[in-house]
Amino acid sequence: MDFTTQFLGLQLKNPLIASASPLTASLDSIKKLEDNGIAAVIMHSLFEEEINHELHQVDYFIHAHSNSNAEASTYLPTEVDFDNLQSEQYLEEIRRAKSAVNIPIIASLNGVSAGGWIKYGKKLQEAGIDGLELNITYIPTSIDMTGDVVEKMYIETVKNLREHISIPLNVKMNAYFSNPANMAKRFVEAGANGLSIFDNPTRVDVDLELLTALQNANITSSKSISETLRWCAILYNKLPCSLCANTGIHSAEDVLKAVMSGADATALASALLLHGEAYAKDILLGMDEWMQKHEYESIAQMKGSISHAHTDNPSAYERNSYMYSLQHYRD
Repeated sequence: MDFTTQFLGLQLKNPLIASASPLTASLDSIKKLEDNGIAAVIMHSLFEEEINHELHQVDYFIHAHSNSNAEASTYLPTEVDFDNLQSEQYLEEIRRAKSAVNIPIIASLNGVSAGGWIKYGKKLQEAGIDGLELNITYIPTSIDMTGDVVEKMYIETVKNLREHISIPLNVKMNAYFSNPANMAKRFVEAGANGLSIFDNPTRVDVDLELLTALQNANITSSKSISETLRWCAILYNKLPCSLCANTGIHSAEDVLKAVMSGADATALASALLLHGEAYAKDILLGMDEWMQKHEYESIAQMKGSISHAHTDNPSAYERNSYMYSLQHYRD
């Protein structure tokens, strides 16, 4: 069975990528993931706040323009200091992982500003990473900040980073843009080689005893895959970039659904945290059994087979499917 696929221009032995999580912060776990069939690893995220000596720069980005008008030329701070112990430690982790395993290692940057990413992206490239994932986390809280201003911040960050690195760049998208398809197009035009569909935000809750807000890790399940499949199917063959199904991948069936919807690869975090590194082998075994039963010989053979590329009017298809689901439920 031929499981090979391409992601970010990298040849992968199968579509399973270990997404950024505590597991990918441990060299022992990374080795185990490779031994159990994982085709690539995205290192645990390096958070801007963890390595920024001057946190007021991040505060400036988040708060300083809360009352500004939408015509401001930029909302990005000029520079973030990445020259400290944490950033050097992350570079060393990259070097150790690269020397210890034979699968691609992709770094992960998580933050909100532009200046620091440019400087540190160069260092990551020099450390030998195979690609870089950018997770731009910004939640606008000002009711006066328009959507186009927020979108511009995202695009400018990608564009600025792309101009200073040559390695493959993957952008982890969120689903909250007014038109994710158009934002995907703009990300690619700005220099993204791949898109992960989608970011998995933290769960918001309230502690009624402490009377405080809580944000917890959002452990997904296969029930979380809906929007992943929808947007992989919409974007397949529309853009010159790789697609990675990022949320709700928990089983062999989930991987196959994502590939048929148009994903080049699938990223696993919650499933591996719940079941351990060896679970990747179980998923690959399940994929092999299903493909043999249904007479598929390769991942390439099924990729995009149920995407919107196979319908003349995707919007009408979505609407008809929606209407059918409601009518079927009532019946």
